[in-house]
Amino acid sequence: MKKLLLLFSIFSACICRAQDTPLVIHMKVLQGLQFDVVRFQVKPGAKVKIIFSNTDDMNHNLLIVKPGTREAVVNLAQELGAQGPSVDYIPASANVLWSLPVVEPEQEKTLEFTAPLQEGIYPYVCTYPGHGLIMYGAMYVKQDAHLPDITDDGNIPPGRRQSDVSLEEDETHHASHHGHGTRALHPYTPVPPYHYRVFIAGASPAAIAVSLPDSLSYCWDAGECKLRFAWKGGFLDNSDLWKGKGDALAKVQGAVFFNGASAYPFTFKGVAPVASYKGYRLVARYPEFHYTVNGAHVYELIKPAAGGNGIVRHFRVTGHTKDVVFYAPPQEGLRYESSAGKWEEDKLLLTALQAREFSITITVL
Repeated sequence: MKKLLLLFSIFSACICRAQDTPLVIHMKVLQGLQFDVVRFQVKPGAKVKIIFSNTDDMNHNLLIVKPGTREAVVNLAQELGAQGPSVDYIPASANVLWSLPVVEPEQEKTLEFTAPLQEGIYPYVCTYPGHGLIMYGAMYVKQDAHLPDITDDGNIPPGRRQSDVSLEEDETHHASHHGHGTRALHPYTPVPPYHYRVFIAGASPAAIAVSLPDSLSYCWDAGECKLRFAWKGGFLDNSDLWKGKGDALAKVQGAVFFNGASAYPFTFKGVAPVASYKGYRLVARYPEFHYTVNGAHVYELIKPAAGGNGIVRHFRVTGHTKDVVFYAPPQEGLRYESSAGKWEEDKLLLTALQAREFSITITVL
């Protein structure tokens, strides 16, 4: 009996030591705003120690947030404005569970915490300006170590849903980064469509840039609730922006063929437009923007036109009873066509029924 008690005591002590031993995560930064560890699993209530080494040439922070709140926290960080540097771009939110302040290049900081008892997928993210929609990962808190297939894991950035072999190649590229070789902006080859929140000339601070197939791109201004401009060629040069320079702007790498700087395009007949941004969702990786105009819900999704010589703007409109007037500013070298309605010079007139779903094709001549 004494032997059994002794064995039980030894076994219990081993369990306690195992629970007290933290899971140590060594996390670095890859080029193009990516954590090298894009996901990991930990048991509920286990101790975790993240050793974060900033191996990049720009500043980063690290926040672990409650499940399903990553984008909300990123938006709060974005709204900090001039207050951001003083709080390390960490918003005062109950959704932020743990955080590391800004870590400068070549610095290392450690975050220690006890994982929640509640199982779930807890996102981690860098909320430094311009980083939040790209630089994130997922902490799976669960008893078993099974994780979803990485190629189907919607909790990690789209460009990281690839094999570990690809990641190893990425890390090799990263190792050469500080050797000042050819500088790539991503640790992987991004496949359009993909998008960034950016600061860019000609749009509000709430601009979203989208890279499409066929070397097409556009900037959708969430502050103005409209397509701001579209271009063909390369995508963006975000080098200065991602380095955190205070007044840096992303640079268009192509030729702008559409400019939406003129009057607000979408109106209900006889009513001055009042628009409000509601967010977006991804449809087969294409952003579908949701906003309201005078209380009606408008959903806009933009894809390349057939042949890659322009774009198609798909609209769905609900919650209205008035006819719609869509203003298409005349621009040299462009042709507008619609799936419904009647054109009168530079205006597309749609009945309330036609406006429920329609598209406008902008072709570069």
